[in-house]
Amino acid sequence: METLYEKYKNIKDEQIKQRFEKYYELLIQWNEKFNLTAITEKTAVEIKHFADSLAASEIIKGKVIDIGAGAGFPSIPLKIVNPSLYITMIDSSNKRVTFLKEVIEQLGLEKAEAIHSRAEDLKERECFDFAVARAVAPLSTLAEYLIPFVKKGGKMIAYKSDNIEEEMKEAKTAIKILGGTKTEVIKISLDSETVRSLVIVTKGRPTPKKYPRGANKPRLNPLK
Repeated sequence: METLYEKYKNIKDEQIKQRFEKYYELLIQWNEKFNLTAITEKTAVEIKHFADSLAASEIIKGKVIDIGAGAGFPSIPLKIVNPSLYITMIDSSNKRVTFLKEVIEQLGLEKAEAIHSRAEDLKERECFDFAVARAVAPLSTLAEYLIPFVKKGGKMIAYKSDNIEEEMKEAKTAIKILGGTKTEVIKISLDSETVRSLVIVTKGRPTPKKYPRGANKPRLNPLK
């Protein structure tokens, strides 16, 4: 089966390839002042950021929110290969949001926006088809940051590493409280050495309005 990196390298569309090239240039240029990523060598960026972000490219559609978007992973690569997506990127760092706005402008991405905000301050609840995050945080924490913004029937997708069984057990209660009714895992080879797990939670019930909690509680005191 084709790995994600092979899929990325086999892209034929010239506009898509040019946009990834420009994205890399902007990432390296802005990284000197904003410290966006510790990974800067081109092949490493292509594997660990660009190709990895495409793990959900055949699943995601419609209106998407990326919570804690950082330097734009996975949302910018997803948008590059699927221009029909409506992408909203949220980050608590104004510097990163400034970078994301520059990427949107320089790549000519339509139906894409970057907003400086914390998840608990957002008013757009229960209205997205998909909520995504590719972040180093426990699944129970990610669930509280993502599920409240997904509409009934929509899905949250958390990009995780290969071994997530214990993490999924710990997040089971949180997912239920937040309105998740079905959880599945898809495993995809990133390259010859690394496997990416996508944890996909379908939302079947409304999320209680008190979530996500403020004061960093989803991280400091995850739902159990």
